[in-house]
Amino acid sequence: MYGRQLRFLFLLWSGLYVFTLPAHSQTAQHEPVPGPDSHETGQGPHGHLFGDWGGERTRLEKRGVSFDFQYVSDSLWNLKSEQKERFASWNRFRGTVDIDFGALIGQQGLYFHATALWQGGGNLGAYLGTLTSPSGMSSMNTCRLDSWWIEKRWLDERIIARVGQFAGQDFYGAQHYAASFIFEPMGYALGNLFRDLESFDPPSTPAMEVRVAPFHNLYVKSMVLAAVRSPFSQNPTGLVPQSNGVPVSVSEIGFTPGTKATSVRAFDTVESRKGYSGLYQFGASYNPGKFTAPTSATPRSGNYLLYWMASQALWRVDPKEAKGLDGTLAYDWSPPSVNRNNTLLTAGLRFNEPLPLPIHNTMSLGYVQNRLSQQFDQQGAPPFKSEHAVEFNALLDPLPMLLLQPVIQYYANVGARTGRAVVFGFRTKVEF
Repeated sequence: MYGRQLRFLFLLWSGLYVFTLPAHSQTAQHEPVPGPDSHETGQGPHGHLFGDWGGERTRLEKRGVSFDFQYVSDSLWNLKSEQKERFASWNRFRGTVDIDFGALIGQQGLYFHATALWQGGGNLGAYLGTLTSPSGMSSMNTCRLDSWWIEKRWLDERIIARVGQFAGQDFYGAQHYAASFIFEPMGYALGNLFRDLESFDPPSTPAMEVRVAPFHNLYVKSMVLAAVRSPFSQNPTGLVPQSNGVPVSVSEIGFTPGTKATSVRAFDTVESRKGYSGLYQFGASYNPGKFTAPTSATPRSGNYLLYWMASQALWRVDPKEAKGLDGTLAYDWSPPSVNRNNTLLTAGLRFNEPLPLPIHNTMSLGYVQNRLSQQFDQQGAPPFKSEHAVEFNALLDPLPMLLLQPVIQYYANVGARTGRAVVFGFRTKVEF
């Protein structure tokens, strides 16, 4: 039944690309790649290690075809913890292509996006047993096609429809300031969205989305995607879209004071944070499938999660520029009877350009509180405690193609039990 529903929705939403409303001239707004991989600044003509390919890169961009190849690495040490000291390096190579068919063949408002990656290394969070992963990238070793989609935009991007294979957590519950943090709930998306099997990056699943901006500072968007129960085994290459789970629905409404709703994307950049821009989001995801509750032998139908997020420029040296202080706050909740990690709170501050240097730089302070449902506690074991995690990092862009981000993290009540941990390291990003 769920397979038939998903096929029907796929055909219905694909029809949006046949019904072409008149398109107006517009500047292409690419959706950035997910948090750790997203770009703080535009690369420009000298922003790649291999240069402009003898002018070929610029020629292709004028024709509407842009390529991006990058390497991102998180190198982390647990300086103090109950576990023995260990060094862990998580590495990712990603290649992305974006095509604007308006510039390429005159089909205005039609776009294509695809990205693939290889990732692997040591997962320090799994070693320490923390609920808050020290790295927003680490998961499983894989080499696969991550996501692809075809997108159609109408009425100066007030209506956008997208169909293909992409992850819910790349766009719903995603931290708007993710590139400015390294540990997972701040550096990518709210960590317990997977409890109702919402897909994440890189094991994306077949999905369809519609986004509408009815007013200058307001948007509404909704997405249907295939649930992902076995994320790295059900479609190991990502080349053949598979709908092995029930359809999950995710919706969000966003208020964008200080900027146009049509220009807001999941992850911010230096350019988008100019002025007193803000983003306030309320979202919900729902999975109609069967879930097991620890207090009942009979699986229950349905699971859901609600989230609230706020990202706001708090102070600017120049009201029209980016230098100044930003704040972010997020909270989510899901039923404690079927979700072990049922609440999450994140908060953060970011200072843009605090150092008097000619290069781009930020300093960011983040906090994460993870809570576990006591209904999942083992008989006779002490009650779960709230795990607290704090991070401070500095982001430096010494060269247009190189980013360095040293970080120190502190964890209390590791794994919702007892124990503390201190983690130190850095993120490196190279644009090829």
